[in-house]
Amino acid sequence: MTLHKVPLIGLLLLLAIIVSPATADGPVCPPSTKLSRASFPEGFLFGTATAAYQVEGAVNETCRGPALWDIYCKRYPEKCKNDNGDVAVDFFHRYKEDIQLMKNLNTDAFRLSIAWTRIFPHGRKEKGVSQAGVKFYHDVIDELLRNGIVPFVTVFHWDTPQDLEDEYGGFLSERIVKDFREYADFVFQEYGDKVKHWITFNEPWVFAHAGYDVGKKAPGRCSDYVDPTCKGGRSGYEVYLVSHNLLNAHAEAFEAFTQCEKCKGGKVGIAHSPAWFEPHDFQDSQDGASIGRALDFMLGWHLDTTMYGDYPQIMKDIVGHRLPQFTAAQKAKLKNSAHFVGLNYYTSTFANHVENPDHSKPRWKQDSLISWEPKNSDKFTIGSTPSTGKLPVFARGFRSLLKYIKDKYANPEIMIMENGYGEDLGETDSVAVGIADHNRKYYLQRHLLSMNEAICIDKVNVTGYFIWSLLDNFEWNEGYKSRFGLYYIDFKNNLTRIEKESGKYYRDFLSQGPSTGKLPVYARGFRSLLKYIKDKYANPEIMIMENGYGEDLGETDSVAVGIADHNRKYYLQRHLLSMNEAICIDKVNVTGYFIWSLLDNFEWNEGYKSRFGLYYIDFKNNLTRIEKDDIFSICIVMEISHGDFGVSRDDLEAKLVILGEETQR
Repeated sequence: MTLHKVPLIGLLLLLAIIVSPATADGPVCPPSTKLSRASFPEGFLFGTATAAYQVEGAVNETCRGPALWDIYCKRYPEKCKNDNGDVAVDFFHRYKEDIQLMKNLNTDAFRLSIAWTRIFPHGRKEKGVSQAGVKFYHDVIDELLRNGIVPFVTVFHWDTPQDLEDEYGGFLSERIVKDFREYADFVFQEYGDKVKHWITFNEPWVFAHAGYDVGKKAPGRCSDYVDPTCKGGRSGYEVYLVSHNLLNAHAEAFEAFTQCEKCKGGKVGIAHSPAWFEPHDFQDSQDGASIGRALDFMLGWHLDTTMYGDYPQIMKDIVGHRLPQFTAAQKAKLKNSAHFVGLNYYTSTFANHVENPDHSKPRWKQDSLISWEPKNSDKFTIGSTPSTGKLPVFARGFRSLLKYIKDKYANPEIMIMENGYGEDLGETDSVAVGIADHNRKYYLQRHLLSMNEAICIDKVNVTGYFIWSLLDNFEWNEGYKSRFGLYYIDFKNNLTRIEKESGKYYRDFLSQGPSTGKLPVYARGFRSLLKYIKDKYANPEIMIMENGYGEDLGETDSVAVGIADHNRKYYLQRHLLSMNEAICIDKVNVTGYFIWSLLDNFEWNEGYKSRFGLYYIDFKNNLTRIEKDDIFSICIVMEISHGDFGVSRDDLEAKLVILGEETQR
């Protein structure tokens, strides 16, 4: 092959493995014999998730103002199991400790949310900005980055400023749109150079339905015919009005993001939360048809609107005048207003067609013309529900939902923002019982397998997965009774964190390299080592003289198997990214990088059994050199200004030179 000549001083030639997890033919999954991180495409992100009100506590620090759930749980303690988020699990004071827990799990990323009133205590910038609150999130994000963990940030996770609730009803008023854009724009501008993955709204369906149609969550509104204990409201009306304002607020925030210079190279989406539906009666054509309608009402309500600029037609036909209409300008802003589809999946149910709805008592679920049934017409349950479990476990529904989104929405990028298992241990709740969470471990195993099948068989473009949750926390109307964490919180003993069996499983799942590998793959250690040398030895010039991946193919060793070295591609991609972070974020003075090795060769006491090369040596055929997939004809030249690599990731990407046809196989 021929390469363009480049200056030696100030240039770094990397034989590359910066390859997208998805190609025109779909994701490429490495061969594996055991389900682990190594079973997923290169660059796939694994993480954990939390939300501000559920974990932070410290409601009276940093001048944080009151939010919707603060007041709701104080006014109506019975609606929150007599609990509240005043202390929660004290993430505010223990975030450094908790980030070490993430690191212990071998996770790549962490999803957190920003509390609106910790930034704008009274909801609007003109009424004051809490610089201490702004600094807190800088500190958390910086600590994540120092530990090699990618931050994903949710702008709104249900904590509307109470001042805006009192002033105009929060999301019941279109005035929220302007105020939300101002808040979202502020956090984009403040953190956009560090955070490249954003979620504007968490679970808009749950926020609108549970808060304004059935009254299960704050602000607890619904009609008397739904629940006489609701605190005012109008079911079948407010639910659509709130979502309408929320969607317009999202569109405004998305526009603000696209205009944010610091945010270039970033992505924005919404975390949707549909269930999957199976027909209640497979012989009933109405039940079969009801599945699409159910998903249009639960998922399409917000996903269709942010993709195509308007509500699904079936919703407009059924809901009629109760469904607000978008203006032409609003439709234009909403269309294609997300870079990826965020998805929270927990469970599935049976859809039973409703023949005769009571139009005098409208509500969202009835509008979809289905009832949700735990058993089908043959009295079989959907999946299994352990005695302490909160929801049925049906992993097949996860795969079905992913394939549905791929097929209906032209295979968009999907990130699993939440997936997890909740349980209420009741009187048996104790450290010993809580950490022996074999049901959660089983849940995760089943759902990781289903996701892997969706990616590797169905070719769904899933690029990340977050478990809900890192820690047991405040679960809204369930208080602290429901536990979802990989770490058990001992509420009787200073909020001590104790790793559960599920946490050990996830840690092991993420630590496992491919079966043919000679050594564990742990790219984060590369970055940590570079930073250690910088800090201890006054930031000397460093050149990476060897970095590579060895494998012993054993009985399977052949040209076909040897050149399909997806595991090596994964290794190099991860280590190049870690080195890039060490240089660009940690400011380590790395000036060169060499892959071991150009060719498979004699590996000392391992002889010729261990292969490290970018070129396969056919020892049975005249030592012929055959290019492996890890090269894939991509040569990247990145300019380095002699030890000062102070450029952003976007600047770096702008400097990539992809050499053309001369380097093609």
